[in-house]
Amino acid sequence: MTLKQLSEDEIKNWTLEEKDQWWRAGVYKGDMPQLTIRSALTGMILGGILSLTNLYVGIKTGWTLGVGITSVILAFGMFRVFSKIGIGSEITLLENNAMQSIATAAGYMTGPLISSVSAYMLITGEIIPMHETVIWIISLSLLGVLFAFPLKKRFINDDQMPFPEGRAAGVVMDSLHSGTGSDGIFKARLLAIAAGVSAFIELVRNENFMTMIRAPFLKLPDYLDSFLYRFATPGIMGIPLKDITVRVDSSIVMVAAGGLMGVKTGISLITGAVINYFFLAPYLIHEGIIKGTSFKDITMWSLWGGVAMMTTASLFSFFSKPAVIIESFKQLFRIKNKKRDLLKDIELPMSVFVAGIPIVGGFTVYLAHEFFGVGWFMGALAVPLVFVFTLIAVNSTGLTSITPTGALGKLTQLTYSVLAPGNITTNIMTAGITGEVAGNASNLLMDIKPGYMLGAKPRHQAMGHVLGIFAGSILSVPVFYQIFHEDISLLTSEKLPMPSAQVWRAVAEVLTEGLSFLHPSAQWAILAGAIAGVVFEIIAKITKGKFPLSGVGMGLAFILPFSDSLAMSSGAIFFWFLQHKKHKENSKLKRIFVDNSEIICAGGIAGGALIGIVLILLETL
Repeated sequence: MTLKQLSEDEIKNWTLEEKDQWWRAGVYKGDMPQLTIRSALTGMILGGILSLTNLYVGIKTGWTLGVGITSVILAFGMFRVFSKIGIGSEITLLENNAMQSIATAAGYMTGPLISSVSAYMLITGEIIPMHETVIWIISLSLLGVLFAFPLKKRFINDDQMPFPEGRAAGVVMDSLHSGTGSDGIFKARLLAIAAGVSAFIELVRNENFMTMIRAPFLKLPDYLDSFLYRFATPGIMGIPLKDITVRVDSSIVMVAAGGLMGVKTGISLITGAVINYFFLAPYLIHEGIIKGTSFKDITMWSLWGGVAMMTTASLFSFFSKPAVIIESFKQLFRIKNKKRDLLKDIELPMSVFVAGIPIVGGFTVYLAHEFFGVGWFMGALAVPLVFVFTLIAVNSTGLTSITPTGALGKLTQLTYSVLAPGNITTNIMTAGITGEVAGNASNLLMDIKPGYMLGAKPRHQAMGHVLGIFAGSILSVPVFYQIFHEDISLLTSEKLPMPSAQVWRAVAEVLTEGLSFLHPSAQWAILAGAIAGVVFEIIAKITKGKFPLSGVGMGLAFILPFSDSLAMSSGAIFFWFLQHKKHKENSKLKRIFVDNSEIICAGGIAGGALIGIVLILLETL
């Protein structure tokens, strides 16, 4: 089926009322089942499970990945199989859309866990009680929903912004549910095969599992270079490479994650990792500046230059597009239409937002004060900042699918370093409010986009997002606490590197304590990293994006183990090579690894990450 859409002239010249009338008459499918019991339960279950894959990837890389398309294909395939064996009917197009709204909301719940919440615990040395974390992240997410849906009218209905990732989900759903659905079954099989292979590898790597099935002799080494160390111990300046994480991981989870990141990020990661682990770290260990050879010892020095590079690169990139920021504020004052609302009966009532934002916002300020000691005024100031930052973030997400959560969080940290100098916990948690809520609102709008394309009822999607929030938090938070088993020292270890939390902590420490507590070489690294981040972005702008290095990718390599950077860069380069290699038009290789590369990568992440989480839990128990 061909998805209906307005032309550029119609978007520019039609009034909001005309656009709503067009949508209601030609796109809206009000009679089709949407938020049913089965779509709600499926979304909550899949979203809760897939939130764990985000938790695993976030712990390893500091990034979270959208789970919408993965959940859509899983639900479609599952109900197609059920219908063929006589258990119920196939899931409808809009049931699948409602399901993905719930699943994606659940998937985003891991954001604070891998960033501001962990950074707070690292700084204070105190464990936040689990129930407080659940209440806190639910409050942030609900506030994100309340900010997101009023903006839907402007950015989706009126401006018809593309929200590329959301549009891709809409196109996938439309293709799955139209025609015979054979392509959908093929995608579901690919997803299952990739997940199965990745999960199998994680199992055979695990010593406890292989011992349990009485096959320890078949265990796959954690690192593929292990055989080399039976004959020699390669090193640099007398330091064995294996001691400083220069290894080849046998897991494919990070390889799959790299396949979704793009070749520019992949090249940047391996370049930064080589500089850090082949040159800087060995020299600094040899000179006694870095005390030890473990990953944690190295990152205590290297993260400062890496964080500086990531910070200046993301902020420069953000402010180098003033049109996005200016357009954001224009949205505040532009009112094209004051006539009746044709969608009033299917949109959330405006009274929900008028009453909800002050209530939930006030509750969030109260929680910040009670849980984290944030002053009342400082907490209250974060709520209007959320509104301003959400406008900016939504514009960025709507145009590029890139949500600048990190940049917005750092702007808040910079603001509060002036307003509350020396108060490091206020610096972290107020940034958590603004960055997480703005990011959550932007990402949720991206998931509302496919519903608009397919003719779904907005009110049902709003309700679905709330269900997803509770599903994701109830599952991901207890699992997160069990992973580090209330031992803060495990956070930032080689097994749980937590790069995003390290960035938040490092920025807060520098802004509130100054640089005097750092070794002079680390201070110079901050200066060099900050300059490099800006230079990379300037060159990228001059070359119109053709420059192969990214400041954010390079900086990230200084916070990750070399093995993770190598794996992700391998995945990025591998899939880039296949996509640029000439294939026969209808070849099976092209159909699998080029046309469905995202499906392969999503399956590889999901299968391996879920088994990885389970194995970590079993080991800690």
